[in-house]
Amino acid sequence: MSHTPELVIRDLHVAVEGKEILKGVSLTVRPGEVHALMGRNGSGKSTLSAALMGHPRYVVTSGAVRFLGEDLLALPVHERAKRGVFLCFQYPQALPGVPVANFLRQSVKAVRGAEVPVKEFRPLVKKHLEFLGIEQSFMTRYVNDGFSGGEKKRLEILQMLLLRPKLAILDETDSGLDIDALKVVAAGINQLRTPDRAQLLITHYQRILDYIAPDHVHVLMNGKIVKSGGAELAKELESRGYDFVEKEAG
Repeated sequence: MSHTPELVIRDLHVAVEGKEILKGVSLTVRPGEVHALMGRNGSGKSTLSAALMGHPRYVVTSGAVRFLGEDLLALPVHERAKRGVFLCFQYPQALPGVPVANFLRQSVKAVRGAEVPVKEFRPLVKKHLEFLGIEQSFMTRYVNDGFSGGEKKRLEILQMLLLRPKLAILDETDSGLDIDALKVVAAGINQLRTPDRAQLLITHYQRILDYIAPDHVHVLMNGKIVKSGGAELAKELESRGYDFVEKEAG
């Protein structure tokens, strides 16, 4: 496994509509690692994911982010995706009138920078559909239009499996999932757990970590990482809540 950092965040400050949300986040993620970022509502978890992906509403006021040695903040959103950064949304948006098949093929084309031959695309999609327990008819539906929560998350994971990003940022992917859907989503995430890929898994709860064992767990409070540890920290948070971390942080 490479020891070169994949993602390096240094003293990152981010504001939304003039209000500072992230107040100095530092984090290093190496290839092959899964980092779980946990915290209460409003702690800044989703702000971090949006800032890393380049959402214009989230303004980086200071700090630095490097991805594979390159200044990530200097790149527009589409270039971040081309470099291998993928964001799995907490609340995926519906795209009425856009068939899933077209959306997925255009996504792969945009990241690769070249047309995807049908003879390559179809069997690849079929393999992933079977793995995720999705019927073929799913491909003719409009993106997230009338989808259940589980279907939306399965589509996110399907897209991730097709794009095979270097860094997957999963923003509360477990939100609203029943246990069966959670297991399927976790299996998809684990399939991309390879020595050359990294994952930043943002979650409120420990339950998804029963299926995706993190290498590192971090607690975000009031815009800062206040505690880090191994997988055992997530279990401690589940049993004790966030109060003990807050008391430790002072």
